[in-house]
Amino acid sequence: MGLTTILFFAFAVIVSIQVIYYLSFLFAFGTKQVETRLKKQVPISVIICAKNESENLKQNLPLILKQNYTPFEIVLINDSSSDDTLKVIKEFETKHDNIKLVDVKIAEAFWGNKKYALTLGIKASNHNVLVFTDADCKPNSDNWLAHISSKFSKQKDIVLGYGGYSKKAFSVLNALIRFETILTAMQYFSYASLGSPYMGVGRNMAYKKELFFNNNGFNGHMSIKSGDDDLFVNEVANKQNTDICISKESFTISKPKTSFKAWLLQKRRHISTAKFYKPKHKLLLGLFYTSQLLFWILGITLVLLGFNLIWVIVLVALRFIIQLISFGLTAKKLDDINLVYYTPFLDLFLIIIQLSIFIANLISKPKHWK
Repeated sequence: MGLTTILFFAFAVIVSIQVIYYLSFLFAFGTKQVETRLKKQVPISVIICAKNESENLKQNLPLILKQNYTPFEIVLINDSSSDDTLKVIKEFETKHDNIKLVDVKIAEAFWGNKKYALTLGIKASNHNVLVFTDADCKPNSDNWLAHISSKFSKQKDIVLGYGGYSKKAFSVLNALIRFETILTAMQYFSYASLGSPYMGVGRNMAYKKELFFNNNGFNGHMSIKSGDDDLFVNEVANKQNTDICISKESFTISKPKTSFKAWLLQKRRHISTAKFYKPKHKLLLGLFYTSQLLFWILGITLVLLGFNLIWVIVLVALRFIIQLISFGLTAKKLDDINLVYYTPFLDLFLIIIQLSIFIANLISKPKHWK
C-alpha cells in the first residue's frame, strides 16, 4: 500500500470523525426547540466586575436597570480601576436603591486576579441566584433576566446563556470573531444538552450562590488568573444541575475587538485555560480541533497529488454539507445566519489562527485580566 493510499484512508477516517461531531451538534443543539415559557420571578443578583470600564457602564447599566424583573440587585465590582469607573458606579448607586458597590483595592497576593474580585462581589450579594455579565455587554431585551431565571429549578443550579457580538459590515475580523463565538457556543450548548457540560461564558451565565460556596468557589483554580467562567463550570457542572437558555431575548451583546492583536491576546487567554479541563473534555475538544486541522491538511494534499480526486471531492462535499447544516441551524438560532455563506473561508482562517495561538502559548504565557 502506497503512501498516497494511506493518506486517503486517513482522510476518510478524519472526515468520518468530523461528520460524527457535526451530526452530534446538529441533533443535540441545532434542531433543539427554543423554550420561552417564563416562570415565577425569584430574587436575582446581577454581578458585574469592572476594571476601567467607565464608558461602558454609562452605556449599558441603564439597559440592565430597566429590566422587566422584580426583585433584582446589581452588584458592581470596581476592580482597582485607574479611570473614572468608581466615580461612575457611585453616581449610579446614589440614584438607584438596587445597586451595590464593592470597591476592590489592589492586593499583592491577588493582583490582576478577577476571581478574587468576583469572590468579594459574590459574598456581598443578597440573593441566591447570581447572573453574571460584563460591563461591555448589553442585554438583548428587557426580558433578559426573566428568561435566564426561568431555567432555574430545584435541580438546576447552573444556566448557560449566549453572549454574542455586534455586527460590523465589511470586516473580516468581525466576521471571524462572530464565527468563532457561534462555533464555541454550538459546542458548549451541545455538550450540555448531551449531559456533559464543560464551559460557559462570563458575558452571560448564571448559577446559585450556594453552589459556589458548597464547592469552595474558585479555590480549585484560584492560582490560574483566567477561567472564572469556564473552569468553574467545568469543575461543578453535570447533567443534573445544568440547563441552557437560548431564546433571543436572553442573549447579551458585546462590542468585539477591533484589531487582530487585541483579539489574539484575548483568545490566548481563553485557550490557555482549556488544558485545565477534565480529561474527557480535553480529549473530545482536542480530537475535534485535530480532526479539523487534519481535514484541511490531508484534503489539500490529496487534491494537489490528484489521488482519487472524485472520492476526495465526495468526502469534502459530505463534510461541508453536514457542517453547513449544523452550523447554519445554530447560526440561525443565535441570530447570525449570514455567516453561513462564508463558513469554508472562516473555518480555514480560524484553524490557522488557533494553531498559531497554540504554538504561541507554548512559547510564552499570555497576559490576564487587564
